[in-house]
Amino acid sequence: MKRTLLAAALLGPLLGSCDLNPPPAQPQSGELALQHVQFLSQEIGSRVGGSQGEQNAAAYSYSVLRESGYAPRLQAFEYTGEGSVTRSLNVVGSKAGQSAREIIVIAHMDTVSVGRGADDNASGVGVLLEAAQRLRQVQTPYTLRFIVAGSEEDGLRGSRDYASRMSAGEVANTVLVINLDSLLAGDQMYVYGEGAQGAASRDDALSWAGQHGLNVITQPGENPEYPAGTTGDWSDHAPFKKLGLSYAYLEATNWTLGDKDGYTQTEKHGEIWHTENDTLAFLNREFPGRVQQHLEGFSDLLVHMLSQPPAPAATAQPLGLPQRVREVPAERWR
Repeated sequence: MKRTLLAAALLGPLLGSCDLNPPPAQPQSGELALQHVQFLSQEIGSRVGGSQGEQNAAAYSYSVLRESGYAPRLQAFEYTGEGSVTRSLNVVGSKAGQSAREIIVIAHMDTVSVGRGADDNASGVGVLLEAAQRLRQVQTPYTLRFIVAGSEEDGLRGSRDYASRMSAGEVANTVLVINLDSLLAGDQMYVYGEGAQGAASRDDALSWAGQHGLNVITQPGENPEYPAGTTGDWSDHAPFKKLGLSYAYLEATNWTLGDKDGYTQTEKHGEIWHTENDTLAFLNREFPGRVQQHLEGFSDLLVHMLSQPPAPAATAQPLGLPQRVREVPAERWR
């Protein structure tokens, strides 16, 4: 009850006072995602966890899902850090599929305090919302659950809160978690996956991308800390991985640079996330055409992953319970 009242208190004034006006549906892949990225990063801007900006992003995401025919809900939560209580929230929308078993798609809406979060992570939210819009009237094999998560940059708080509420039955009913984080800036488009269905989804995505002319790869495993095809526990897939769930993860970065851990995104400018350069203006000036190319490619790839997922991998082993999630320094949360 407390969380329900908190959610209502957060959303009510926002929807009444903000001119959110989600863009109308359009058929061109990547165009809806770009409009969402523009609104989140330029009209709203900074979206630090618990701030008015994050609440505006939640209200916008809620409105897009509602106007697209979903019945979204808010999942409000509180956490204490450095002596103060922060109120944040997740936005959740779902679509029934041929099976009641679920694929979760998650992207965080919050930012650090510098930049405007175009890459990290308006891009992930934009692609998630476009996929939700494009698939609303499409019959999908699995039920889809879209989560726009809060306070990822402050310890994966939104995904941790959502995962902590999942019952054993809900965990068992979840086929796959797909995480979207920082899709614009990086030199290369990647897909990762771990666990039975995660690895199958990754490999299927790589095959489909190759057949459709998308330059999507997976990380080659040159750094022994990260086996080929996987990634680190620094984003919203990690709390679900800890539950033993398979994950897939879309990201743009460059695993050939720096410590070969995927943190150095670009050869030209190094890291874009968590810097003042995380704006559409900077990305469009320094990497002409990259924003549109990545949004179109990742949007089409995600729609494929959700509408034509591979059959469950019978021979691969699941992650298992419990999973150890590696401790990642706060500055490296995506």
